[in-house]
Amino acid sequence: MSTLSAMNALTLLGHVRLVPVVNIEKLTTAVPLAEALLSAGIGAIEVTLRTECGLAAIEAIRLSVPDIIVGAGSVRQVDHVRQVLDAGAQFGVSPGSPGALLDEVEDLGLAFVPGAATATEVMTLLARGYELVKFFPAERLGGLSTLSAMAAPLPEVRFFPTGGINAKNALAYLRHPTVVCIGGSWFVPPDLLAAGDYSAIQALATEARALCA
Repeated sequence: MSTLSAMNALTLLGHVRLVPVVNIEKLTTAVPLAEALLSAGIGAIEVTLRTECGLAAIEAIRLSVPDIIVGAGSVRQVDHVRQVLDAGAQFGVSPGSPGALLDEVEDLGLAFVPGAATATEVMTLLARGYELVKFFPAERLGGLSTLSAMAAPLPEVRFFPTGGINAKNALAYLRHPTVVCIGGSWFVPPDLLAAGDYSAIQALATEARALCA
């Protein structure tokens, strides 16, 4: 396999550091949310496919807020790969790494961060050319201690931890030498998003960005 997909993800996210992972329930919130995050200095957003309007939200953000890197999260089915590319997603993230999904990613050329929870999974992905992998669910798997133990014999791998990351532990993750960026949602509370309080979200995102700088 060409390493194009893996390297594109590493290049895209290597300077971002903090990626908000959001579930968008109402399409009308997608663009103003992205604008608020961008104004806070956050350069990327991961919109999950857990809601009915996830794909439409990706398309709306890509068209209306071109300065933010928009990705698709929870990419878990082969059909999702073509769908997120057609919506304009610049990268995809998955909680796992089934072979059929990776085959489709590689065939279509999506910049991709596959999920891994064990050393065997990481080594299998590395053999396919993926140098950036999602460590998920990070805190449930033992957090930084597990990540450090896994990374020690695999120094060529870089990690994108998500799951249980918050304002209290974000900086510790980012200080780990193998961590490229982290995913989190603590600064995009669902109640504020549902209320359309983008000023409050921007303020929280600004604090999160400063914390992770």
